[in-house]
Amino acid sequence: MSKSSDNPADPFKKALAEATKVMADDPELNVSYTVDPSGKTADSMRLPQVSRRMTKEEVLMARGTADALALHHRYHDAGTHTKYAPQGQMARDLYEAMETARCEAMGARDMPGTATNIDAKIGAEAKRAGYAGITQAADAPLPVAAGYLIRHLATGREMPEGADNVMDLWRGFIEQQAGGTLENLQEKLSNQSEFAKFARRIIEDLGYGDQLGEDPDSVDDEDQDAAEDGEEEQDEPDSTGQSEEEDEAEASPEQSQDEQQDPSEATVSMDDMAEEEMGEEAEMPEGEAPLEPPPPPPVSDADPNYLIYASDFDEEVAAEDLADPVELERLRAYLDQQLEPLKGAVGRLANKLQRRLQAQQNRSWEFDKEEGVLDAGRLARVVANPTTPLSFKVEKDMEFRDTVVTLLLDNSGSMRGRPISIAAICADVLARTLERCSVKVEILGFTTRAWKGGQSRERWLNDGRPQQPGRLNDLRHIVYKGADAPWRRSRENLGLMMKEGLLKENIDGEALEWAHRRMVNRREARKILMVISDGAPVDDSTLSVNPANYLEKHLRDVIAMVEKRKAVELLAIGIGHDVTRYYDRAVTITDVDQLAGAMTEQLAALFDSDPRARARMVGIKKAS
Repeated sequence: MSKSSDNPADPFKKALAEATKVMADDPELNVSYTVDPSGKTADSMRLPQVSRRMTKEEVLMARGTADALALHHRYHDAGTHTKYAPQGQMARDLYEAMETARCEAMGARDMPGTATNIDAKIGAEAKRAGYAGITQAADAPLPVAAGYLIRHLATGREMPEGADNVMDLWRGFIEQQAGGTLENLQEKLSNQSEFAKFARRIIEDLGYGDQLGEDPDSVDDEDQDAAEDGEEEQDEPDSTGQSEEEDEAEASPEQSQDEQQDPSEATVSMDDMAEEEMGEEAEMPEGEAPLEPPPPPPVSDADPNYLIYASDFDEEVAAEDLADPVELERLRAYLDQQLEPLKGAVGRLANKLQRRLQAQQNRSWEFDKEEGVLDAGRLARVVANPTTPLSFKVEKDMEFRDTVVTLLLDNSGSMRGRPISIAAICADVLARTLERCSVKVEILGFTTRAWKGGQSRERWLNDGRPQQPGRLNDLRHIVYKGADAPWRRSRENLGLMMKEGLLKENIDGEALEWAHRRMVNRREARKILMVISDGAPVDDSTLSVNPANYLEKHLRDVIAMVEKRKAVELLAIGIGHDVTRYYDRAVTITDVDQLAGAMTEQLAALFDSDPRARARMVGIKKAS
């Protein structure tokens, strides 16, 4: 007899898979769960992994993704889609986004329960992408906004938080340019061919008509007209005595006009539009984007010239999604076992840090205030004369109460072994220590998904190896512990660093920019970012086809941006690698066993109430 599974998520995953097959109207569909990006092929579907904890976010994301992919499978015809697909990249992105929105709107009409699930999925994706923090249309993806608007107009549903912001930033522009076309949306939804033509008209309205390529219907009509002309050539003169050539001569002006009616109207319409708008600028969404759709924003705020060949395969992933809960428990136990001899020393350093921080947490008061908390020492006087002034006290604010600390750990292959083990345990102990002192801690890691470029390099090779492609590997940014997550819920996640095959290449500049972007959107008044690395950025795939200093230059540019903006306090610890040539505030250690001491001393110094002591500590460049 086979043993039944003890994973509480298995019944849910099985039920969701069966429901997905029914919704997709395909009983032979193969449904699987994976930590890789979700998607589908003709006969299979990949859904997000659901851990044994079955958190609300995991369940909603799995259901929303399943519904969205099932509806696409049910209502989408690949042949029709390919027939009308544009050639240019932006036009194709718009076309894909609108077709996805059509399928989801069809599902919301025929199966209303799917709308709520897909809303949860869209909201989670918008939150992950940081859409709520975008303030200018030029920074928001136009195809995403167009897809959101189509879904909103087709279903009447409000978009989730973040998604509504992206939609609203572009809505005025889209409706101004394509408002007349959008009026026919409802009658086009049920017919994919008609909707594809409708989507192509919107793309042309938005200024990307040059990327559409030839109209497939016009090509079909030309072939049909050519066949009819061949038949007419064999006809005899009619009874009036006029020859076929004379009939064609008389009819040709009108016929020519009819045959070219649509293209000429489109040309005149676009020319008239251009002439009118030369003198009067169209109203644009906030951010003052030009009339012509803006070029895509630079991929890096620090260096506009930094290039990424393909970001489609990058991922920002929670640690618990990269391993089964049972495996995480095993890896955490292995980490604890490896570092048992070191725990005592790290613990003593953590306690020292905690005492220094808690010494500053002792309550201090300002007395003789007109309002605040009643001063017990003045109670008798207040009873005798309630109008006595200056009888209250106010607690002084603690400098570090409103603080968040991010630890950004290098997860490259060169950290394998003792360095990554000690980095993991130090991050774990510091997170627990700072949490006791009311300081929030976020733990992030960065690496790549592949050793030799992954899918990005495969695409580059298939595209003919263009020169200077920019970054040429698939990023993997890992969230081991969110700033708002309690330490006890994230403890096992740090064991993931022990997972065989996780540690690969390191592209430090983009990781630092990612961590900085996460921090600046937080509400805390003080933000501290500590980077722990053992070398310069290295990715063989990227450096083999770009200048040798390509990644190092980007790292320097990102550091300069972070230090110039001063929204985040940045410091770094180099393990056997001199990071002082990159960072202003840095310490280099020669032995990984010094890491715990360096981390605690640096953090303690940042919270030191004595400015001179703080300056001495954060200014050190070497650790003995």
